[in-house]
Amino acid sequence: MKIRVAGKLFITSILLLGFNAAIAQNSANDEADVWAVIEGEWNAAEKGDKKWPDRLLTDDFTGWPNSSPAPRSKSSISMWNKFELDSNTEKMLRHELYPLSIVVHDDVAVAHYLYTSATKLKDGTIEMSNGRYTDVLVRTEDGWKFLSWHGGAGD
Repeated sequence: MKIRVAGKLFITSILLLGFNAAIAQNSANDEADVWAVIEGEWNAAEKGDKKWPDRLLTDDFTGWPNSSPAPRSKSSISMWNKFELDSNTEKMLRHELYPLSIVVHDDVAVAHYLYTSATKLKDGTIEMSNGRYTDVLVRTEDGWKFLSWHGGAGD
């Protein structure tokens, strides 16, 4: 009798360990997927992609860049992105991201990171900036998308 109970406990323990390992693996995959979307947004901005907001922001997005006087909607982000690209007021030349933490709870992720970027201004000078962002992403049928963010160059 004791052997059967011990055997059942052993099998249950193995199943639970496997289940926990699967959950940990899914969490790691989610974190990697979230980070890939964040990097993709920065890469699209650097390449001058005018349509990245349409692909990467939820319809109800609202974010507050430090450079903005108020939170911006998806349409506002898209408008200012196109304006900056069309008017050649500035062009991002390079960037580097430094992830600090990503937390995923079900279909919501919060990512904190730092960045450095080099931007060429209209007068030809290059401006270096450092800053931080907190991004909130949600899992959609089309993958992870930005629901909100806050941050920018240091104060």
